[in-house]
Amino acid sequence: MHEQPPTPERPELTALQLARLDYARRDLESARAEDLTQLPADGLILLVARLCTRLDDTLCLVREISPPRPPAAHP
Repeated sequence: MHEQPPTPERPELTALQLARLDYARRDLESARAEDLTQLPADGLILLVARLCTRLDDTLCLVREISPPRPPAAHP
């Protein structure tokens, strides 16, 4: 994946933020490589829990780096 230069819309990520993305990417690649039919039920539960944790962290990261949005006006 090619890194794009930072812009006001796309800020430069810190080392910690890059590491968080890398961990999420590795966990996803690992899950894709697993033969899910061979995993016992507890292994599947752990895999799903790990992916849920990574998804939550990635969504938090998106909120961290996204510019604040003005509150929506209700008609």
